[in-house]
Amino acid sequence: MVTRNRQAVGKPVGYRKIVVIVVLRATQTGARTGHDLRSAQKEMAEKIDIDEMICKLLNVGSPGCSLTKTVKEQDVMNLCTVSKEVLMSQNSLIEVDPPIRICGDIHGQYADLLRLFDRGGFPPFVNYIFLGDYVDRGKQSLECICLLLCYKVKYSENFFILRGNHECSVINRVYGFFEECSRRYQSVRLWQAFQEVFNTMPFTGLVAGKILCMHGGLSPQLKSIDQLRQITRPIDPPNPSLHIDLDGYEFFANRKLVTIFSAPHYCGQFDNAAAMMNVDEGLVCTFQVSLALIHRLQ
Repeated sequence: MVTRNRQAVGKPVGYRKIVVIVVLRATQTGARTGHDLRSAQKEMAEKIDIDEMICKLLNVGSPGCSLTKTVKEQDVMNLCTVSKEVLMSQNSLIEVDPPIRICGDIHGQYADLLRLFDRGGFPPFVNYIFLGDYVDRGKQSLECICLLLCYKVKYSENFFILRGNHECSVINRVYGFFEECSRRYQSVRLWQAFQEVFNTMPFTGLVAGKILCMHGGLSPQLKSIDQLRQITRPIDPPNPSLHIDLDGYEFFANRKLVTIFSAPHYCGQFDNAAAMMNVDEGLVCTFQVSLALIHRLQ
């Protein structure tokens, strides 16, 4: 665990925390698969070369390989279309088995996202749940969300992306994603297409019936796990907000709850670390902590 001087850095009010809550009793049924998912994957193959897009995204930063030079707007639009189908083909509560890695906020810090994969392993060799807040604040929200959607579409049964408060139009309209879509692709319709994808994202994941994952805290109106399964999508919810975690993760409630934040050196201003939580087959949880590195958009 990396120790930070909290008083020197301070906690900015209004930033979001990632929450993973331990549930003692729950029933695991597994993620839904079937005809809808196969149809979406067939549609994907007809609309977009997902392997080629992943290759282009992983090469961003190389000379002449910026996103807007190598990936056309229509390809991103097609990715959004297929992503909606894949996300809607699965349950509102994503139920998975360990081992799995759990990651928090990314916020457009693409180099740090790739760093997470370098340390944790790239899909499909490792299972992942990301807990939201992929866009805004950082300079490469488009690269982040496109790569995550590509992996979701290609490896739908072992790569999962939950929804955060910044996957909400009223938030990312103001905090950078709208401006990035408008500036880099000169396209408002692209931003609108992403909002449709965000509205289909699930809110919660359940690991082995015991570890409940979500972006924010539980509603006081929530009485059972079944209520999470019954959430109707697509949906555009209101936005609450919390804080960042300066050490990458922090425990609460007698270690029954842990928050995770995966965007180091947040916004280029805060001296915070990033963390990724690893859950093994025995539900033993360990953490990989990354110190901040300063990256610039090429």
